[in-house]
Amino acid sequence: MKLKILGCYSATPRALNNTTSQVLEIANHMFLIDCGEGTQVQLRKHKVKFNRIKHIFISHLHGDHFFGLVGLISTFRLLTRETDLHIYGPKGIKEVVTLQMKLADSWTNFKLIFHELTTKTSELIFEDETIQVHTIPLNHRVYTNGYLFQEKEGNRKIDINLVEEANIDVAYYRKLAQGFDVVNEDGILIKNESVTKAGKKPKSYAFCSDTQYKEDIVPIISNVDVLYHESTFLEKHAHLAEKTKHSTAKEAASIAKQANVGTLLLGHYSTRYDSLKAFKEEAKQVFENVKLSKDGKAFKF
Repeated sequence: MKLKILGCYSATPRALNNTTSQVLEIANHMFLIDCGEGTQVQLRKHKVKFNRIKHIFISHLHGDHFFGLVGLISTFRLLTRETDLHIYGPKGIKEVVTLQMKLADSWTNFKLIFHELTTKTSELIFEDETIQVHTIPLNHRVYTNGYLFQEKEGNRKIDINLVEEANIDVAYYRKLAQGFDVVNEDGILIKNESVTKAGKKPKSYAFCSDTQYKEDIVPIISNVDVLYHESTFLEKHAHLAEKTKHSTAKEAASIAKQANVGTLLLGHYSTRYDSLKAFKEEAKQVFENVKLSKDGKAFKF
């Protein structure tokens, strides 16, 4: 599982700071999560192949999370893209995008498939053979969702020596890898766990931005490998977090601890701060395994 941070600051882009956008590579997919202004420039800068992006997830309709979307779609059109593009986001995102396309008389030559979200409880919004994606309802000034990406259990590993000792025909190897018990050549039922081992542990990633401190998301994100949680403010500005419905680094760490996550990744920093060091120090008072997002930084988990 790989994560590329394209932008991780709040409010407005600056010369050296980009607004929220990231690319998640998981289960042979490349997902774009949020699309702040300048996202396509960041994608080019970091050599992300546009044609691999088939699904875009938008958390909410504040500009620093989606103002780059129409520009990116327009570029896909100019590059004569043919592959369908799925866009997941709040109700209204279809209207925003298609209105601009209509007024510019620049309809795409590929299918734009919108999945508009309205529910305030977690729901499954994408699934295939390898992964599933659920929403994480958040508490912000407008309707907002985070997203939970979970790999499915992969094939089990066959112990060839045990399989041969058990006198199992090679025709059943695929069934064994899929987790089924099989009958050997002597007509005896062989339990799967006696000749196979668990495959690679499925990975999981939770993206939570923007939100006020919200404990009821803990059961949804419980035990995820990596949690990205907004940390717009430090505790000395907790009154601003409450007013604007954002979180502090300490609050993000509290969520991570309660959910027993593997790694906490902080982001969506206010540009009022000159250094990010204090964010990590504050969070580590509550939760040990803390990392800082940084524009252009790549993580491999």
